Amino acid sequence: MSRAQTAAVAAAAAAAAAPAFLATSGVKAVASGHSAQLRGSQTAGSASLSAPAALLGSASALLAAQICGKVGKPRRSMTVVTAFENELGVQAPLGFWDPLGLSKDGDVYSFKRRRSVEIKHGRICMLATMGYITPEIAGKFPGYLDPTIKLKFEDIPNGLAAISKVPLAGWIQMIAYAGFCEISAGYDADVNKRTPGDMGWKPPQVPLAGWIQMIAYAGFCEISAGYDADVNKRTPGDMGWKPPLFGNNSPEMKQRRLNVEIANGRLSMMAIIGMFFQDGLTGQAWGDWANYTDSPLRAFENELGVQAPLGFWDPLGLSKDGDVYSFKRRRSVEIKHGRICMLATMGYITPEIAGKFPGYLDPTIKLKFEDIPNGLAAISKVPLAGWIQMIAYAGFCEISAGYDADVNKRTPGDMGWKPPLFGNNSPEMKQRRLNVEIANGRLSMMAIIGMFFQDGLTGQAWGDWANYTDSPLRAFENELGVQAPLGFWDPLGLSKDGDVYSFKRRRSVEIKHGRICMLATMGYITPEIAGKFPGYLDPTIKLKFEDIPNGLAAISKVPLAGWIQMIAYAGFCEISAGYDADVNKRTPGDMGWKPPLFGNNSPEMKQRRLNVEIANGRLAMMAIIGMFFQDGLTGQAWGDWANYTDSPLRAFENELGVQAPLGFWDPLGLSKDGDVYSFKRRRSVEIKHGRICMLATMGYITPEVAGKFPGYLDPTIKLKFEDIPNGLAAISKVPLAGWIQMIAYAGFCEISAGYDADVNKRTPGDMGWKPPLFGNNSPEMKQRRLNVEIANGRLSMMAIIGMFFQDGLTGQAWGDWANYTDSPLRAFENELGVQAPLGFWDPLGLSKDGDVYSFKRRRSVEIKHGRICMLATMGYITPEVAGKFPGYLDPTIKLKFEDIPNGLAAISKVPLAGWIQMIAYAGFCEISAGYDADVNKRTPGDMGWKPPLFGNNAPEMKQRRLNVEIANGRLAMMAIIGMFFQDGLTGQAWGDWANYTDSPLRAKVA
Repeated sequence: MSRAQTAAVAAAAAAAAAPAFLATSGVKAVASGHSAQLRGSQTAGSASLSAPAALLGSASALLAAQICGKVGKPRRSMTVVTAFENELGVQAPLGFWDPLGLSKDGDVYSFKRRRSVEIKHGRICMLATMGYITPEIAGKFPGYLDPTIKLKFEDIPNGLAAISKVPLAGWIQMIAYAGFCEISAGYDADVNKRTPGDMGWKPPQVPLAGWIQMIAYAGFCEISAGYDADVNKRTPGDMGWKPPLFGNNSPEMKQRRLNVEIANGRLSMMAIIGMFFQDGLTGQAWGDWANYTDSPLRAFENELGVQAPLGFWDPLGLSKDGDVYSFKRRRSVEIKHGRICMLATMGYITPEIAGKFPGYLDPTIKLKFEDIPNGLAAISKVPLAGWIQMIAYAGFCEISAGYDADVNKRTPGDMGWKPPLFGNNSPEMKQRRLNVEIANGRLSMMAIIGMFFQDGLTGQAWGDWANYTDSPLRAFENELGVQAPLGFWDPLGLSKDGDVYSFKRRRSVEIKHGRICMLATMGYITPEIAGKFPGYLDPTIKLKFEDIPNGLAAISKVPLAGWIQMIAYAGFCEISAGYDADVNKRTPGDMGWKPPLFGNNSPEMKQRRLNVEIANGRLAMMAIIGMFFQDGLTGQAWGDWANYTDSPLRAFENELGVQAPLGFWDPLGLSKDGDVYSFKRRRSVEIKHGRICMLATMGYITPEVAGKFPGYLDPTIKLKFEDIPNGLAAISKVPLAGWIQMIAYAGFCEISAGYDADVNKRTPGDMGWKPPLFGNNSPEMKQRRLNVEIANGRLSMMAIIGMFFQDGLTGQAWGDWANYTDSPLRAFENELGVQAPLGFWDPLGLSKDGDVYSFKRRRSVEIKHGRICMLATMGYITPEVAGKFPGYLDPTIKLKFEDIPNGLAAISKVPLAGWIQMIAYAGFCEISAGYDADVNKRTPGDMGWKPPLFGNNAPEMKQRRLNVEIANGRLAMMAIIGMFFQDGLTGQAWGDWANYTDSPLRAKVA
């Protein structure tokens, strides 16, 4: 079917679907006392209007907005609303979204007026969107738009540029037509008499004959074009018909139109499938999801435990059969499991914080409470009588409440028992408490499983992971190659069997592979920089060194004798050192050979060198794979990406140093003035700095790996090479003559090459000197080497700055961060409250002065604030769950406990005597313990008081409890701030956000 033919069918289908765009909902105010609430009601569209009214209907809305002040408005009905949340256009997930609060006054007329304008603007925009797309696909009309000024349709550009081409008469026509649509439908009639956007015109229904015509027309298009002729003879979709408006039918334009058509077609296929899905599920073309009543997410959506943001969440569809008994049964089981898990979770935590009861759990067998370990280990200590008691109690709870009575007669989880402190037992409060209980129970079920897992792996209830000695991450954690930040990293668990021989064997193979890869990496780089050897590699076949390409391509050039030599040499290394001797007798990778320049061969130095070698080998293994990849894609060893012609990333700059993926990168715009000399000058300086930094970087690394030269650096002052420290510390050891030599050599290089000659006569960085091994000195090779050199120089400049930074902070060239003792992160790293994963965290550097008193003072204040916040947090939660005390808080003023609101509102109810008591008690705690005594004599937060149930008061236990207390206090400080915020905004302690009526997302009471 051709594009024009398809468009005709689409137009007919659009006519059939047009009623879906007719506004059909209205609003009405329902009086109730002094207020009314806005609700939606369905009304039928009526009256008549010509079809073009849908074309430019909202243009006159722009005019109407200008004159609305002059036209008498109907009397507005003022209503009290919480939102216009049931109106047209309110859709998930935002609901009614009015961030500017335009509707917060509850003015129904103003709301309808804005909705009408919105709908009309939307209609214009739908037409405008099609107006963008259609000329791109279908072309433009032939002939003249305005013959009087010789303006053709094809002269009108598409999009915004068309505005300047529309003649005055065109603007008058559009404005007049928009005005006609508004006036003929009755100005503001859709607002005052119908629903917003309803212009009183009903599109005609498609009769049976219409469907027959559309089907017949589609068949005609297929047959007349020749069945499958677009597949077999032309291009897919080309029906052999040229739309009359397609003036330009060149191959390029046809290609472009077909591409556009395919893209739009794909989008439409996605859109129509979504519409079909929505329509099929909801029973409506424009598919209100509220009508999808068969959804398994809707079955029990108002039940207990349905909470934001998930709502009713049943991913397994257990409730989709709608069986009420089964649902209640599952809910009852969930609540009871949650209760058990809340007790179990508290049973894990409480003994760690508060200690254990004194005396005997079972005097008959001399079993004390303190003998019961915490966590899973307690299971083996519970006597038979204990298990019988627990099972009997659980059975008693079930039977006394009536088996399944909560499911059949009450609500799930309601055991028919009222806790004594629950003063308010209204249905609403019971519903709320059960909801809170379900949420806490779900959290506890997750928590207890985590605790079991941690306990089972570590052997402790509060599970220090350092005790998880069976972890495959712990098996060989002190071996060579274990480095921060990953530590011992074995994600495949190859070492989890603990087989020492297998581990050493793999480590030996890793080191040897790394050595090969380091050689291979250097083998890629060296010929690119230093050139190749002169003469023949194999005189018998006239194979020169320069004939061997670099990289993967060299494999095909290596003669058989070469492969034999390499394999024989590898075998010699293995056999001469003793096969597997490094695994069985020495350390992995130790081949029993001492390099001649390695003066210091102590065990510590050997260990360090092997660690460095492993790290470099790993890097080289990554590097060589990258080089193979680059070589394979570009066909070159040093992989000029310009040869990767299939790459979508191609730079077009030809300057030195321009490399993928950034291309020519000049974020500071230094080159934007186009000054060639300044550009070359900067490039020359960059190359020379890079050369110095490459030497400096190698100067850091080489002595660490290869050792230092034997003998004297300066015999006159008995200065040996081994006396020169590595890194920045070497600066102080260089004698004056050394500095003079370095400066003189740098000057000689500049002067002998001609000052700035590389900028003015040659290329930047070209000092006019040819290294002896650079056999090929063609301009292309020189350009390539300089590019490689720039890249390596840039890397070295970054590397040397990092090395300087590390050396300066740690005092070592190869900088172990453990030596950075001046770090503000190290000052108090073993103090209370230092916990993984952050360690000692002081981002503001408050402790960097090392003042012990100030640190302890801050820690003491933190602990005390945490204690207050833990009490405050529980003070928010407890009255919501357990209710309030009966009787009077203050009989003298008849103030009952139940009269005290929860949260911030309670502040205004506390009598003066209450404030005096609280302040006096806080002062008593501070004074009786000795002001600042916890800072000066004890540990921060230690008030010198031992809780009666804390049987074990050993220093280790006290330390552990204080650490736990600090962590809980920090959490409570965060929690109470959140509660204050929620309470202040919503006016409730347990803050239902529905009460946050001042929210810009919520319309306000008028």
